[in-house]
Amino acid sequence: MARLPSRRELTDRINQLERDIKIVSAAAAAGYGARALGGAGFASRVGSAAVGPLARASPQLALADLLIRQEESIPFRFGEEVIEQAERLASGVEARARSEGLPIAGRPAVDPAAKTRRKKTTKFSKAISVGMKTVKASNSYGPKGKINNAKKAFTAVTKTASRINKGAKVAKSGIKRKIGLAIKKVLKK
Repeated sequence: MARLPSRRELTDRINQLERDIKIVSAAAAAGYGARALGGAGFASRVGSAAVGPLARASPQLALADLLIRQEESIPFRFGEEVIEQAERLASGVEARARSEGLPIAGRPAVDPAAKTRRKKTTKFSKAISVGMKTVKASNSYGPKGKINNAKKAFTAVTKTASRINKGAKVAKSGIKRKIGLAIKKVLKK
């Protein structure tokens, strides 16, 4: 029957593995910066780090460490370290893809210039805006500075703007004349 290692031997072996892991993880972390710009893939980096001291440890030793120290054990901390490095790498890749306008995880690429471009306002829309300001300045659809029936006022403005845009004459009197004169200035520029 095989002799089981004593508690002290296990502790010494675990401490040695911890030192080895710290050395390997520091070397791997230093390599991430240069490799993240186009070097070897993430799987190969994690694989090379895993070949280090954890791979040299026997499964029984790793299990004993996990049972004795649980969340402070080498396998547990090694797993956490791999997850943290993967998260850092993924956030860096996503940030780089966003800055270069590349597609991210199946989403289409976003053109950075498309966000800043505004749709040009048409002459007709400007005419409607001027017409509504004219209505608001008059007391035809309510007191000055206020429109009581906005739907009726908007209908009058759009119909007047449409008529003038087609070449019709401005009304002879009333609010439609005021609206028509204001709109004509914008449409005939």
